[in-house]
Amino acid sequence: MGAWVTYGLGSESQNLPGFVVLTSGVGTSAGSDNWSSGFLPSTYAGTVFRSQGDPILYLSDPDGIDNETRRDMLDGIGKLNAMRHATLADPEIETRIAQYELAYRMQRSVPELMDLHGEPASTYELYGPESRTPGTYAANALLARRLVERGVRFVQIFMSGQPWDTHGNNMAGTRSCCDQTDLPVAGLLTDLAQRGLLDATLVFWGGEFGRTPGAQNRDGRDHHPYGFSVWLAGGGIQGGQFHGATDDFGYRAAIDRTSVADLHATMLHQLGLDYRQLSFPRHGRDERLTDVAQPRLLRRLI
Repeated sequence: MGAWVTYGLGSESQNLPGFVVLTSGVGTSAGSDNWSSGFLPSTYAGTVFRSQGDPILYLSDPDGIDNETRRDMLDGIGKLNAMRHATLADPEIETRIAQYELAYRMQRSVPELMDLHGEPASTYELYGPESRTPGTYAANALLARRLVERGVRFVQIFMSGQPWDTHGNNMAGTRSCCDQTDLPVAGLLTDLAQRGLLDATLVFWGGEFGRTPGAQNRDGRDHHPYGFSVWLAGGGIQGGQFHGATDDFGYRAAIDRTSVADLHATMLHQLGLDYRQLSFPRHGRDERLTDVAQPRLLRRLI
């Protein structure tokens, strides 16, 4: 969806990618599949910012290369790529040209973005003590606000590895995950609201699926796609509302069942996009985020 929104709305920033991914945790849990562009050109895929070293590999110029030399190199490469594109008309070549130019501009903008030393102590208190440690969920939540301020269209905070995948020791695992996320998420919402950004920023929180209401083995929970919760905030969403409910055992969605297409259509609506009108031509077919589904907008929430 990050790629789709960036395709539909573009980016307000000329110096940063339109879709930025911030990861925390150990491992990748399918890695780039979680922020790929799918059937869209790769220019719309998420760009991962690292927490150690350069946020983007090779962002810093190597020794002996000054800014003027770098500019000359990019101009030469750009001419070669343009000649190749004139022959092949390959859109991926256009993507490469645009990415080289964006990378050049990012060399000026990213260091300032990633430098949190100018944030006041009150901001760190909002997000919690871990917000001072690069790569933590809390630090990424703070970075997300800074990215939104600078016009990045879509920011994904991804908690990687298997922290929520509690096939065993569910209570301790879930408590640990909540300890890492609850305060930073509350801080992010508060921070956005205080800066007048929450009304124009749609925040979605969710996971890959739920956990079984019954135990797996002795103290774990298995994968459970039949009934689970996500939430939305900001972006015109009406606070304090809920939509749908599971059965008495918490096993299946039973009331106002909501599909992923329903959720996507509602989120696109809040961003000013009509899922029926926004499409991308591919292999002779107009692709949509909701595919052939006829979703319903979750009117109670908006």
